[in-house]
Amino acid sequence: MRLRVLCALLVAGLLAVPTPASASSGFWTLTDLAAQRVQIADKVAAAKFGTPSPIDDPVREQQILDSVAAKAPGLGLDPADAVRFFRDQIEANKVVQRGLYARWTEQPGTRPPERPDLGTEVRPVIDRLNAGLLTELASTRDARARRSCEVRLAVTVRLVDARRGLDRLHSGALSESVRSACSRF
Repeated sequence: MRLRVLCALLVAGLLAVPTPASASSGFWTLTDLAAQRVQIADKVAAAKFGTPSPIDDPVREQQILDSVAAKAPGLGLDPADAVRFFRDQIEANKVVQRGLYARWTEQPGTRPPERPDLGTEVRPVIDRLNAGLLTELASTRDARARRSCEVRLAVTVRLVDARRGLDRLHSGALSESVRSACSRF
């Protein structure tokens, strides 16, 4: 019982954090960029829904992973670890796309009114987010190597989730997108 009360007080105190800059974990920017990448999946899904373009795009995915692997050493990152982190980003994005496809199929009135252009509107945003995520992986290298990483990252995920007001689909995808941030870095 005392542990439950202590945990409740800890979470309440963390949720009372007034600004992102005061998030003590050092993972705020990394997690917020991952949340933005999860949210851009809405536009990816809107661009593809009702077209022959499948959710899975192995060519584009490999381009992202190859780019990450090539840039990682220059930032002091192991290419395999960086690729694993970005594979999680891609998979989280597809979780959102599949969830939205199911929603839009079941509830046609919730479909997006317009189809954004993947090449000119959506992919440049994803590329910018990817560059930011890669930079943040490098800048959080020491924090991600600590034993406390998983707990601190989980708290930051909840804070970013609350600040961005993510629904269940996007919240779950955010957790998935950063699941490998702490391991083996």
